[in-house]
Amino acid sequence: MNALVTDMQEPPRRSFGVNPVRDGTGKWSGLTVALPRVSFIIPTLNEARNLPFLLPRIPAWAYEVIVIDGRSTDGTVDIARRLRPDVKIVLEPRRGKGAALQAGFRAATGDIIVMLDADGSMAPEEAILFVGALMSGADLVKGSRFLQGAGSDDISMWRMLGNWGLTQVVRLLYGCSFSDLCYGYMAFWTKHVDCLRCDCDGFEIETLINVRALKNRLKIVEVASFETPRINGESNLRAIPDGIRVLRTILRERLASSLSIADYGYP
Repeated sequence: MNALVTDMQEPPRRSFGVNPVRDGTGKWSGLTVALPRVSFIIPTLNEARNLPFLLPRIPAWAYEVIVIDGRSTDGTVDIARRLRPDVKIVLEPRRGKGAALQAGFRAATGDIIVMLDADGSMAPEEAILFVGALMSGADLVKGSRFLQGAGSDDISMWRMLGNWGLTQVVRLLYGCSFSDLCYGYMAFWTKHVDCLRCDCDGFEIETLINVRALKNRLKIVEVASFETPRINGESNLRAIPDGIRVLRTILRERLASSLSIADYGYP
Protein backbone atom coordinates (compact mmCIF):
# COMPACT_ATOMS: atom_id res chain seq x y z
CA MET A 1 0.00 0.00 0.00
CA ASN A 2 1.47 3.32 -1.05
CA ALA A 3 1.69 6.38 1.14
CA LEU A 4 -1.04 8.96 0.71
CA VAL A 5 0.20 12.49 0.00
CA THR A 6 -2.01 15.49 0.70
CA ASP A 7 -1.63 19.27 0.47
CA MET A 8 0.29 19.23 -2.80
CA GLN A 9 0.28 22.95 -3.57
CA GLU A 10 3.51 24.03 -5.27
CA PRO A 11 5.68 26.37 -3.17
CA PRO A 12 7.51 29.29 -4.81
CA ARG A 13 10.63 28.18 -6.63
CA ARG A 14 14.09 29.51 -5.80
CA SER A 15 17.10 29.94 -8.04
CA PHE A 16 20.82 29.44 -7.68
CA GLY A 17 23.37 32.19 -8.05
CA VAL A 18 25.09 35.22 -6.59
CA ASN A 19 23.43 38.61 -7.02
CA PRO A 20 25.88 41.45 -6.26
CA VAL A 21 24.74 45.06 -6.65
CA ARG A 22 26.90 48.20 -7.12
CA ASP A 23 26.23 51.05 -4.69
CA GLY A 24 26.53 54.77 -5.46
CA THR A 25 30.34 54.67 -5.14
CA GLY A 26 30.67 51.89 -7.67
CA LYS A 27 31.57 49.29 -5.05
CA TRP A 28 29.86 45.94 -4.83
CA SER A 29 27.34 45.70 -1.99
CA GLY A 30 24.27 43.75 -0.96
CA LEU A 31 25.91 40.46 -1.87
CA THR A 32 23.33 37.68 -1.59
CA VAL A 33 23.37 34.01 -2.43
CA ALA A 34 20.14 32.33 -3.48
CA LEU A 35 19.76 28.94 -1.80
CA PRO A 36 18.82 25.69 -3.52
CA ARG A 37 15.32 24.38 -2.92
CA VAL A 38 15.49 22.56 0.43
CA SER A 39 12.93 19.93 1.46
CA PHE A 40 12.69 19.24 5.20
CA ILE A 41 11.59 15.64 5.84
CA ILE A 42 10.07 15.01 9.30
CA PRO A 43 8.76 11.56 10.29
CA THR A 44 6.12 11.62 13.04
CA LEU A 45 4.28 9.19 15.27
CA ASN A 46 2.20 10.85 18.00
CA GLU A 47 4.34 13.99 18.15
CA ALA A 48 1.52 16.53 18.58
CA ARG A 49 3.07 17.95 21.78
CA ASN A 50 6.50 18.35 20.19
CA LEU A 51 5.64 19.95 16.85
CA PRO A 52 4.88 23.39 18.39
CA PHE A 53 8.52 23.48 19.51
CA LEU A 54 9.83 22.43 16.10
CA LEU A 55 7.80 23.63 13.11
CA PRO A 56 7.88 27.37 13.95
CA ARG A 57 11.69 27.13 13.99
CA ILE A 58 12.00 25.75 10.47
CA PRO A 59 13.97 28.38 8.52
CA ALA A 60 12.00 30.80 6.37
CA TRP A 61 14.09 29.78 3.37
CA ALA A 62 12.72 26.20 3.44
CA TYR A 63 11.27 25.27 0.05
CA GLU A 64 8.88 22.71 1.51
CA VAL A 65 8.20 20.94 4.80
CA ILE A 66 7.03 17.34 4.52
CA VAL A 67 5.58 15.56 7.56
CA ILE A 68 5.36 11.80 7.12
CA ASP A 69 2.90 10.49 9.67
CA GLY A 70 2.70 6.87 10.76
CA ARG A 71 -1.01 6.98 11.60
CA SER A 72 -0.77 9.05 14.78
CA THR A 73 -3.74 9.02 17.14
CA ASP A 74 -3.01 12.26 19.02
CA GLY A 75 -3.87 14.81 16.34
CA THR A 76 -0.31 15.21 15.03
CA VAL A 77 -1.48 15.91 11.48
CA ASP A 78 -4.00 18.57 12.57
CA ILE A 79 -1.38 20.28 14.73
CA ALA A 80 1.09 20.28 11.84
CA ARG A 81 -1.44 21.91 9.51
CA ARG A 82 -2.39 24.47 12.14
CA LEU A 83 1.23 25.44 12.80
CA ARG A 84 2.23 25.46 9.15
CA PRO A 85 -0.61 25.72 6.61
CA ASP A 86 1.77 25.03 3.72
CA VAL A 87 2.95 21.70 5.14
CA LYS A 88 2.82 18.66 2.88
CA ILE A 89 1.37 15.65 4.72
CA VAL A 90 2.25 12.08 3.73
CA LEU A 91 0.26 9.32 5.45
CA GLU A 92 2.47 6.23 5.63
CA PRO A 93 0.72 2.93 6.47
CA ARG A 94 3.92 0.98 7.15
CA ARG A 95 5.57 1.08 10.56
CA GLY A 96 9.12 2.30 11.17
CA LYS A 97 11.31 5.35 10.70
CA GLY A 98 12.86 3.87 7.58
CA ALA A 99 9.48 3.42 5.92
CA ALA A 100 8.54 7.01 6.79
CA LEU A 101 11.78 8.44 5.38
CA GLN A 102 11.41 6.45 2.17
CA ALA A 103 7.94 7.95 1.70
CA GLY A 104 9.37 11.41 2.39
CA PHE A 105 12.14 10.96 -0.16
CA ARG A 106 9.58 10.01 -2.79
CA ALA A 107 7.46 13.06 -2.00
CA ALA A 108 10.32 15.57 -1.95
CA THR A 109 10.57 17.95 -4.91
CA GLY A 110 13.45 20.13 -3.71
CA ASP A 111 17.10 20.02 -4.73
CA ILE A 112 18.24 19.10 -1.20
CA ILE A 113 16.70 16.81 1.42
CA VAL A 114 17.21 17.54 5.12
CA MET A 115 16.21 14.77 7.56
CA LEU A 116 14.93 16.10 10.87
CA ASP A 117 13.45 14.32 13.91
CA ALA A 118 10.11 15.56 15.26
CA ASP A 119 10.96 15.23 18.96
CA GLY A 120 12.76 18.57 19.23
CA SER A 121 16.20 17.03 19.80
CA MET A 122 17.66 18.49 16.59
CA ALA A 123 17.96 22.23 16.01
CA PRO A 124 16.50 23.37 12.66
CA GLU A 125 18.71 26.44 12.96
CA GLU A 126 21.71 24.20 12.26
CA ALA A 127 20.33 23.23 8.85
CA ILE A 128 22.15 26.10 7.15
CA LEU A 129 25.46 24.42 8.09
CA PHE A 130 24.38 21.28 6.25
CA VAL A 131 23.15 23.20 3.22
CA GLY A 132 26.30 25.32 3.14
CA ALA A 133 28.51 22.22 3.10
CA LEU A 134 26.45 20.77 0.24
CA MET A 135 26.72 24.00 -1.73
CA SER A 136 30.49 23.90 -1.13
CA GLY A 137 30.81 20.56 -2.89
CA ALA A 138 29.65 17.78 -0.56
CA ASP A 139 27.23 15.11 -1.77
CA LEU A 140 26.00 14.15 1.72
CA VAL A 141 26.37 15.95 5.06
CA LYS A 142 25.88 14.20 8.38
CA GLY A 143 25.67 15.70 11.81
CA SER A 144 28.10 14.61 14.51
CA ARG A 145 27.70 14.98 18.26
CA PHE A 146 31.40 14.27 18.80
CA LEU A 147 33.14 17.06 16.91
CA GLN A 148 34.47 20.27 18.46
CA GLY A 149 31.47 22.52 19.15
CA ALA A 150 29.01 19.62 19.16
CA GLY A 151 27.54 17.56 21.99
CA SER A 152 24.49 15.82 23.42
CA ASP A 153 22.34 16.24 26.50
CA ASP A 154 20.31 13.19 25.54
CA ILE A 155 22.56 10.22 24.85
CA SER A 156 23.12 7.77 27.71
CA MET A 157 26.47 6.19 28.52
CA TRP A 158 25.33 2.79 27.18
CA ARG A 159 24.04 4.28 23.94
CA MET A 160 27.25 6.31 23.58
CA LEU A 161 29.37 3.17 23.99
CA GLY A 162 27.20 1.26 21.52
CA ASN A 163 27.39 4.08 19.00
CA TRP A 164 31.18 4.28 19.44
CA GLY A 165 31.55 0.54 18.84
CA LEU A 166 29.38 0.57 15.71
CA THR A 167 31.22 3.64 14.42
CA GLN A 168 34.56 1.83 14.83
CA VAL A 169 33.23 -1.18 12.91
CA VAL A 170 32.24 1.08 9.99
CA ARG A 171 35.60 2.87 10.10
CA LEU A 172 37.39 -0.47 9.93
CA LEU A 173 35.26 -2.18 7.29
CA TYR A 174 34.61 0.79 5.01
CA GLY A 175 37.82 2.81 5.43
CA CYS A 176 36.15 6.04 6.53
CA SER A 177 36.76 8.48 9.38
CA PHE A 178 33.25 8.98 10.78
CA SER A 179 33.03 10.27 14.33
CA ASP A 180 29.29 9.55 14.84
CA LEU A 181 27.36 6.83 13.05
CA CYS A 182 23.95 6.61 14.75
CA TYR A 183 22.68 10.16 14.43
CA GLY A 184 19.87 10.99 12.07
CA TYR A 185 20.46 14.68 11.32
CA MET A 186 21.50 14.41 7.68
CA ALA A 187 21.21 16.24 4.38
CA PHE A 188 22.00 15.28 0.80
CA TRP A 189 21.25 16.25 -2.77
CA THR A 190 17.95 14.74 -3.90
CA LYS A 191 19.62 13.37 -7.03
CA HIS A 192 21.37 10.77 -4.86
CA VAL A 193 18.16 9.11 -3.63
CA ASP A 194 18.37 6.52 -6.41
CA CYS A 195 21.93 5.44 -5.65
CA LEU A 196 21.21 5.21 -1.89
CA ARG A 197 18.31 2.81 -2.64
CA CYS A 198 16.87 2.95 0.87
CA ASP A 199 15.01 -0.32 1.44
CA CYS A 200 14.76 -0.86 5.20
CA ASP A 201 11.95 0.16 7.52
CA GLY A 202 13.63 0.68 10.92
CA PHE A 203 16.09 3.02 12.64
CA GLU A 204 18.94 1.32 10.78
CA ILE A 205 18.07 3.43 7.73
CA GLU A 206 20.49 6.13 8.93
CA THR A 207 23.36 3.63 8.92
CA LEU A 208 22.23 2.24 5.57
CA ILE A 209 22.37 5.72 4.03
CA ASN A 210 25.87 6.28 5.42
CA VAL A 211 27.39 3.01 4.22
CA ARG A 212 25.74 3.14 0.80
CA ALA A 213 27.02 6.68 0.38
CA LEU A 214 30.50 5.29 1.13
CA LYS A 215 30.02 2.44 -1.33
CA ASN A 216 28.96 4.90 -4.04
CA ARG A 217 32.01 7.11 -3.42
CA LEU A 218 29.90 10.10 -2.46
CA LYS A 219 31.75 13.03 -0.90
CA ILE A 220 30.67 12.98 2.76
CA VAL A 221 31.20 15.79 5.25
CA GLU A 222 30.47 15.84 8.99
CA VAL A 223 29.35 19.03 10.73
CA ALA A 224 29.05 19.70 14.45
CA SER A 225 25.53 19.31 15.85
CA PHE A 226 24.14 19.54 19.37
CA GLU A 227 21.46 17.09 20.46
CA THR A 228 18.99 18.13 23.14
CA PRO A 229 16.63 15.84 25.06
CA ARG A 230 13.29 14.84 23.57
CA ILE A 231 10.78 17.48 24.70
CA ASN A 232 7.77 15.25 25.33
CA GLY A 233 6.96 11.56 25.19
CA GLU A 234 9.08 8.45 24.92
CA SER A 235 11.46 7.51 22.12
CA ASN A 236 10.55 4.56 19.89
CA LEU A 237 14.23 3.59 19.74
CA ARG A 238 15.09 0.25 21.39
CA ALA A 239 18.81 0.39 22.04
CA ILE A 240 19.73 -3.32 21.94
CA PRO A 241 17.35 -4.65 19.24
CA ASP A 242 17.95 -1.62 17.02
CA GLY A 243 21.69 -1.79 17.65
CA ILE A 244 21.69 -5.40 16.44
CA ARG A 245 19.79 -4.37 13.31
CA VAL A 246 22.37 -1.65 12.68
CA LEU A 247 25.23 -4.14 13.03
CA ARG A 248 23.54 -6.58 10.67
CA THR A 249 23.10 -3.78 8.14
CA ILE A 250 26.80 -2.87 8.36
CA LEU A 251 27.95 -6.47 7.86
CA ARG A 252 25.42 -7.31 5.14
CA GLU A 253 26.30 -4.23 3.09
CA ARG A 254 30.03 -4.87 3.44
CA LEU A 255 29.75 -8.52 2.39
CA ALA A 256 27.60 -7.53 -0.58
CA SER A 257 30.08 -4.85 -1.65
CA SER A 258 33.11 -4.92 -3.90
CA LEU A 259 34.47 -1.87 -2.06
CA SER A 260 38.19 -2.13 -1.32
CA ILE A 261 39.46 -0.42 1.82
CA ALA A 262 42.79 0.13 0.06
CA ASP A 263 41.07 1.65 -2.97
CA TYR A 264 38.86 3.89 -0.87
CA GLY A 265 41.68 5.09 1.34
CA TYR A 266 41.71 4.06 4.98
CA PRO A 267 42.72 7.12 7.04
